[in-house]
Amino acid sequence: MSIETEQTTVARSARKFKALRWWMLALFLLGITINYITRNSLGILAPELKVSLNMSTEQYSWVVAAFQLAYTLFQPLCGWLIDVIGLKTGFLICATLWALVCMLHAGAGSWMQLALLRFFMGGAEAAATPANARAIADWFPKKERPIAAGWAGVGFSVGAMLAPPIIVVAHLTLGWQGAFLFSGALGLIWVVLWWRFYHAPQQHPNLSQQELELIREDNEPDLPKLPFFTSLARLCRDKKFYGIAIPAFLAEPAWAVFSFWVPLYLATERGMDLKQIALFAWLPFLAADIGSVASGYLTNLYRKWFGFQRINSVIASSVTGAFLMLSLTLVAVTKDPLLAIALISIGGFGHQVISCMLSALVVESFDKNQMATVNGMRGSCAWIASFLFSLLIGAVSDTVGFGPLFVAMGFFDLIGALFLIALLAERRAKKP
Repeated sequence: MSIETEQTTVARSARKFKALRWWMLALFLLGITINYITRNSLGILAPELKVSLNMSTEQYSWVVAAFQLAYTLFQPLCGWLIDVIGLKTGFLICATLWALVCMLHAGAGSWMQLALLRFFMGGAEAAATPANARAIADWFPKKERPIAAGWAGVGFSVGAMLAPPIIVVAHLTLGWQGAFLFSGALGLIWVVLWWRFYHAPQQHPNLSQQELELIREDNEPDLPKLPFFTSLARLCRDKKFYGIAIPAFLAEPAWAVFSFWVPLYLATERGMDLKQIALFAWLPFLAADIGSVASGYLTNLYRKWFGFQRINSVIASSVTGAFLMLSLTLVAVTKDPLLAIALISIGGFGHQVISCMLSALVVESFDKNQMATVNGMRGSCAWIASFLFSLLIGAVSDTVGFGPLFVAMGFFDLIGALFLIALLAERRAKKP
């Protein structure tokens, strides 16, 4: 018996799991959760790192910006890599790199060394956003993708939610160096799980033929893989891409503030210590988790109540999130720190509705052989804004405070919603 025949026999005889696509999504989400624990460790440890490494607020902004710059530059490349060599291998390589670099943070002796490490870590972690689109496209039929995109967004926010208590406990036990080592080690453990249990649908030994047919029932055909610059050139000529990229650009500054600046804001403007930050800083990300899950189901409500087509229902869900972002404008005027956290949490809910629905629009609007590349380009546009906004915060927050910045973030997404409607909304119902 040949090796290929033997492998096929083993695959056919392997135990089949019901709803395996959701288990694969859960495995992917675990990786994204750890991704966000590793990246948000910097923001949680920022107050101590500023003292230990003698950093000013402006120097800290450059450390944050180094990560954001690399994340911006490498997202399209990581997306193209995943489109070409596959989700399993591409994401495994990137996850291994980001886990190892996170552990190397423990040896940083200056803010410049820390900035260099953050740059390399950002380049590896840039695979998360494009991998998200590819996982949804590979494992879900079109009718389930908005809901899957909502659940996929949970990984991005639950990691940020878990980071404060996990990193603070690791810090109290092991010091700030140990906190970086611990979070990096979590990444390596997940790499082993991904290598062992993840396979593409057509190769997975535990996927039933019935579920494989469900996944493929309205799925796109496999198209030729495109060279990197050919793929980018096609995107730049497509107005649908700008309908996603511009709202992403306007949405991301808020998430950058939640991830990298809220702990410092709570310490400097609200007078909280590290334990108090750990007690409250996770709440916006809990709200973001709820927003992620709610976003996909919200599309179903718009289709049921208003008869929207699938694209328009996804857009309507995103516009709803944009209106919720107005809560951030009130952060600038409230005196109560707990109310400020509640308002930021509403913004976290709204942002993640927008983010998940932009991912869903990528999957709905582009061919399968470009999905990871498109989502990588979307992410690059978002992180350009994140990079610039972090530098702005570092330059002005010590003099004008965070208030005007929260006001600006509250209105950015409403502007993005106008582009979303203008460039992507369907003007007339399609015939079935």
